[in-house]
Amino acid sequence: MDKTGLITLLIVLAFGLGLALWLAAAPWLLARKRQKLREQPFPLAWRRILRKRVPAVQRLPADLQLRLKGDIQVLLAEKPIIGCAGLKVTDEMRVTLAAQACLPLLGARRGYYPKLKQILLYPGAFVVERPHTGMAGVQLEQRRALSGESWVQGQVLLSWQDVLQGAADPTDGHNVVIHEFAHQLDQVKGFANGAPPLATALAYRRWSGVMQAEFDALRARLAQAERDAAQGLQTTVGLIAPYAATDPAEFFAVCSELFFERPAELAQLHPALYEQLSRYYRIQPLSWQ
Repeated sequence: MDKTGLITLLIVLAFGLGLALWLAAAPWLLARKRQKLREQPFPLAWRRILRKRVPAVQRLPADLQLRLKGDIQVLLAEKPIIGCAGLKVTDEMRVTLAAQACLPLLGARRGYYPKLKQILLYPGAFVVERPHTGMAGVQLEQRRALSGESWVQGQVLLSWQDVLQGAADPTDGHNVVIHEFAHQLDQVKGFANGAPPLATALAYRRWSGVMQAEFDALRARLAQAERDAAQGLQTTVGLIAPYAATDPAEFFAVCSELFFERPAELAQLHPALYEQLSRYYRIQPLSWQ
C-alpha cells in the first residue's frame, strides 16, 4: 500500500472510530442534558400557570409534582410547539399543554415521545380531509373537524380551546392531550393498534386478552343500545365512551383518559382493564384521590 492509500485508510478508520464513540456516548450525553434540565429551578411564572390552568397537578403527591415539573422542562426544551392558523403560542399555552402531555410519563421512564418531532397548535377545531369510500366503491374526500390528532410521522395536532377545556376539569374523563399522547406511545413502533410496546411476551398476552375482551364487551353494549333505541327504550352504555369502539387504538387512548381522570370508577367497573393500564403506565392514580 502506498503512502496516499495508507493515509486514506487511517482517515477512514479514525472517522469510523470517532463515529462509534459518538454513538456510544450519545445516550449518556442526552440523559445528562435532560437531568440538567430537570434540575433547573421551575420558573415562578410557570408555577402560576399550573395553578391557574392545570388543577390536576395539585392532586398529585409532592414527589410526582416535582417529577412532572422536571418533565415539563425537558419536553418543552425538546419538542417545538408551533402555532397554526394565526395562533401566537404563549408560555401559558406551552406549559398548559406540556403538563398534560407529561402525565402519561410520570410512572414509566420511556423517553419523551421519541418519535415526536413537533406539536401543531390551532386556535380551535381544525379541518382535515380523509378518503372515504362511498356507495358503489367510489373514493371520496371527507372533511372532518377535529380537536386533536396524532400522526405516525412525528406530529401531534391539537386545538388550544380543547387543550384548555381538557385541563380545566381533571375528573370528567375527557382530555384531548392525554388521548393524543397515548396514541404517540402506541405509535412509537411505527403504527397504532392499541398495544404499545411491552416488556415481555407474557405481558402482551395478558394485555391482549383483557383489552380484546373489554373492546368486544363495549361493542356488544353499543349494539344492544341500538336495538333498545329501535324499540323506544333508553340504555346507557357505561363509563367508556362509544368512540372507544372505533378500533383498538382509539380504545386504548380513550381508556387512558379515564385512567388518569376517573381512576376510581374505572377500577370499580373494569378492574382488569385498570390493572393492565396501571401495569403499563406504572402508576396508581387511585392514590391521587
